[in-house]
Amino acid sequence: MEGKAIYAALQAVQRDLKAPKGQYNSFGKYKYRSCEDIVEAVKPLLNDQGLILTMSDEVIGVADRVYIKATCKVIDVATGDCIETTALARESLTKKGMDDSQITGTASSYARKYALNGLFAIDDTKDADTDAYKQQTSGSQTSQNRPQGAARQNATTNTHSAQQAANGGADAIRTKAIKSLNAEISRMGLTGQEVSAIAGLKFNKVSTKDMTTNEICQLTNNLETWVFEQTGATA
Repeated sequence: MEGKAIYAALQAVQRDLKAPKGQYNSFGKYKYRSCEDIVEAVKPLLNDQGLILTMSDEVIGVADRVYIKATCKVIDVATGDCIETTALARESLTKKGMDDSQITGTASSYARKYALNGLFAIDDTKDADTDAYKQQTSGSQTSQNRPQGAARQNATTNTHSAQQAANGGADAIRTKAIKSLNAEISRMGLTGQEVSAIAGLKFNKVSTKDMTTNEICQLTNNLETWVFEQTGATA
C-alpha cells in the first residue's frame, strides 16, 4: 500500500462497495440505508486499501434556522493525503417524542449519510425510473399538455379570454411548484417511492397529479422535516 495514490485507493473502495438498503420504514413502507449501514459495509474495504474514515459535525446558522454540516474524510495512513465531502441537514424546530439533543442527532446522522454518499459515490437517485417516481412527477406533464378546450375555442370573447389567462397563470404556478419539489427531491437524494410514501401519509395522495398546488408547496417546504419524522435518527 505504501506510495499508492489515495485516488486509486478510493476508486477501488467505490468499485467494491455494496451498501444495500437494509432498513425498513413501516410507516412509509419503503427500504432505506442508514449511515451505520454504509459505515459497516465500507470499513473492511477501507482497511484493505490502507485508508481510514473520520466523520465530524459543525453547527451553522442560516437565516433563523440551524443546520448540521457533516464532513466525511478518508485519509491514506501511509501518506497522510485525504479526500473529504460535506453535506447539510436542517434541524427540525420540534419533533414529537424527541428532546433537543435527539433532534440534533437525527440531523447529524442524516447529513453524515449524504456526505458518505458523495464520498463513496452511492447513488440514491437511481430509482428515478421506477413507476412510483413516474407517478410522482406525472402531474408536471399533465399540466403542461392539458388542452384549453372551450376556452381556447372561444377566445374571441372577453370572458373566455380572461378565463384562459387565469388558467395559464395557474398552470405556470403549478409547474413552478412541481419543479421546486423535484429539485428538493434531487437535493435530498430521495426516491419516488419514498416521496410518494410521505405524500400518502400527509395528504392521502401519492401523485402530484392528484395534489393541489398548495399541497405540492407544503410537501416541498416540509419534506426534509417529514422524512426525519418517518426515518428516525438512523435515517
